[in-house]
Amino acid sequence: IKMIHELLLALSGYPGTIFTWNKRTGLQVSQDLPFLHPSETSVLNRLCKLGSDYIRFTEFIEQHTGHVHQQEHHSIQTNQAGLNGVYLRAFCTGLDSMLQPYRQALLDLEQEFLGDPHLSISHVNYMLDQFQLLFPSVMVVVETIKSQKIHGCQILETVYKHSCGGLPPVRMALEKILAVCHGVMYKQLAAWMLHGLLLDQSEEFYVKQGPSAGGAAANQEEDEEDLGIGGLSGKQLKELQDLRLIEEENMLAPSLQQFSLRAEMLPSYVPIRVAEKILFVGESVQMFENHNHSPSRAGSILKHQEDMFATELHRLKQQPLFSLVDFENLIDGIRSTVAEHLWTLMVEESDLLGQLKIIKDFYLLGRGELYQVFIDHAQHMLKTPPTAVTEHDVNVAFQQAAHKVLLDDDNLLPLLHLTIDYQGKESKDATGTREGATPPQESSPREVPPTGWAALGLAYKVQWPLHILFTPAVLEKYNVIFRYLLSVRRVQSELQHCWALQMQRKHLKSNQTDAVKWRLRNHMAFLVDNLQYYLQVDVLESQFSQLLQQINSTRDFESIRLAHDHFLSNLLAQSFILLKPSRYADVQIAMSL
Repeated sequence: IKMIHELLLALSGYPGTIFTWNKRTGLQVSQDLPFLHPSETSVLNRLCKLGSDYIRFTEFIEQHTGHVHQQEHHSIQTNQAGLNGVYLRAFCTGLDSMLQPYRQALLDLEQEFLGDPHLSISHVNYMLDQFQLLFPSVMVVVETIKSQKIHGCQILETVYKHSCGGLPPVRMALEKILAVCHGVMYKQLAAWMLHGLLLDQSEEFYVKQGPSAGGAAANQEEDEEDLGIGGLSGKQLKELQDLRLIEEENMLAPSLQQFSLRAEMLPSYVPIRVAEKILFVGESVQMFENHNHSPSRAGSILKHQEDMFATELHRLKQQPLFSLVDFENLIDGIRSTVAEHLWTLMVEESDLLGQLKIIKDFYLLGRGELYQVFIDHAQHMLKTPPTAVTEHDVNVAFQQAAHKVLLDDDNLLPLLHLTIDYQGKESKDATGTREGATPPQESSPREVPPTGWAALGLAYKVQWPLHILFTPAVLEKYNVIFRYLLSVRRVQSELQHCWALQMQRKHLKSNQTDAVKWRLRNHMAFLVDNLQYYLQVDVLESQFSQLLQQINSTRDFESIRLAHDHFLSNLLAQSFILLKPSRYADVQIAMSL
């Protein structure tokens, strides 16, 4: 009877003289017991394996949940050195609940032996046999977490993979542990999607603050493949469609470029499309929460449905099994509400169509008469290298040109400002650095430009909330198109001026050299005039009308952003700006003459 009580105590984590504990070999039967038959020793050692696993389970749980408050004050570097975090604590909580039936079985055995002292060791083995498959399988998960330092949402993936086995007791136990860990994920989702709060001190969630890690190196060779779109390569198209390459700060309000996905933390059973929706919703809500505009104007981005969505998230949290269908349906519902509200705010309240018209008039030279007058006014001050006062002078010339063409909008003109980068910018996005596609005098951004035209740019003060569509990266790409179109307009103007000089001298006697010059001017004018017509009619007007049509045919902000991204990509591709140097040589030489 004493040995049975020693056994139950040892299986409960309290070894003694008969059952000894060794850190390396675990719980074992003492070898100097002559009254034990070898078969009994075998059964007892089999039971001792359960006790060893139980002791290691409890040590793991105590190690990672017994000093919670002290761990919370450690720095991020300290947290990364060892195992901790809310997901690990949730795993330990689920593991502890999994051990509860084992503890109850030991209590029941103790009660049985108190009532019937003649029960044998085989009875103990029989009562605990249900844990002989469970404990080793769960111990594999624990050892995997310890050895590989599994962290954050990666614990979800680890538990999920091991729960897909064919042993029902193991699968059910790990699914219960996974449900507890999902509780942490749902709390983070509720804070992020409903309140814009990223509660992730230990970097465990699959949404993070800052840009995503670049992983294009592996696909560099594939990206360089020509796609046949006017010389556009896969890498260039990817750069165009990913308009989050520049992480500049927007001084008006926080932008949507502050957050990205942490792909290594995303469980395999949560598709990337769902994670992108989660990211979009949280970014949008966070932007509204941080903005100090009047709530009566902005309203609730979730249309005051936060309580309903929180209830639905809590309902999913209570489900014993994760259902991707239910999960994605709820995410889609929240995303649709946010996207529709943003569409209303953008199109109806902030006059997106009017803002696009301004972009077209000034960045895409829709007001051709304005820039024709501006070229005449600014030619003398921009044909030389820029100085510190050049920017002030060209803005004065721009204002004079606006007044001359009767453009006296007091609300619009203060939002526009011509810039001169006379020292060269330190950094530009990938498209901006390809300025060989603009006039030949456009030099490297790190060099002092030879003329003011090469350093000219246009800045536009984007009002909230349009900054989430017209990001700094987007405006920089518009600036690339602006400089290119302005260079074409200047070349056309110079050729027309040459024609005027030619007409003034036609009554004079001409020689063979003059005839060659006239033919050359005619050929160049033919090329540039047709290029100008192609750019303005076949590219700009056509693409702009398609953009307006797509905006008017949807009530979803994400569709608007995608349509605008495609609009900008098509402008850069179809305007020959992104042609490779070897293919662009002829056009470049012609424009330099």
